[in-house]
Amino acid sequence: MSLLNVVIALVVIGFGLWLINRFIPMAGSIKTILNLVVVIVVLVWLLNIFGVISHFPDLHLGR
Repeated sequence: MSLLNVVIALVVIGFGLWLINRFIPMAGSIKTILNLVVVIVVLVWLLNIFGVISHFPDLHLGR
């Protein structure tokens, strides 16, 4: 996965999260949990892509 694809994926994920936070009414605690889950998943995904963690050999996105 090229760096450009990673940046595009991060922009899309951020824009989607912004849309959810902006336009879907929900309690503040649920919004916090949703944001935290998305940040953790993206962080694990990035660490896996850049090879920092290799405990998830079956978790490949793309090729």
